[in-house]
Amino acid sequence: MISLREYRDSDIPLLVEYLNNPRVTQYLTSSIPQPYSLDDATWWVEEGSKEGIVKAVDYDGIFVGTVSVRPGSFESSRSGEIGYWFGEPFWGKGLATQTISAMTDTVFETTDIVRLFAPVFSPNEASKRVLENCGYHLESIQEKACFKHGVFYDSHIYVKLSL
Repeated sequence: MISLREYRDSDIPLLVEYLNNPRVTQYLTSSIPQPYSLDDATWWVEEGSKEGIVKAVDYDGIFVGTVSVRPGSFESSRSGEIGYWFGEPFWGKGLATQTISAMTDTVFETTDIVRLFAPVFSPNEASKRVLENCGYHLESIQEKACFKHGVFYDSHIYVKLSL
């Protein structure tokens, strides 16, 4: 069973471990420093995770990943970008689906956000399946919208609206 919670100092070593795995970060934003240091993780726990709606994901009492929603601003203030990642040992266990479902429900029930969207790098089939399993639908494909490590990727935009 997963739970969503605030970050704690005890998460720092696992943050460093997980975010230094190139398989974990290959389709994440380049704003995550590489290599990922203890200082980076400490900043994240103390400051970075306080912006937007950010939760650590626990599975059976172990920190396994992150889920967040970054609310839009001005005309887009009723929309939010959802994002997530998990340590590789926890892939393929259904945790992402549980997490996205829980965060989506929480955001729609406790905020005035009515539209959640998730940009997904074109090769990330696992993330596309997670979002589809959570009731998100493909809204658009933005061609060559992402450029990372010398490669262009299409960005698949998945969306879910509150009922």
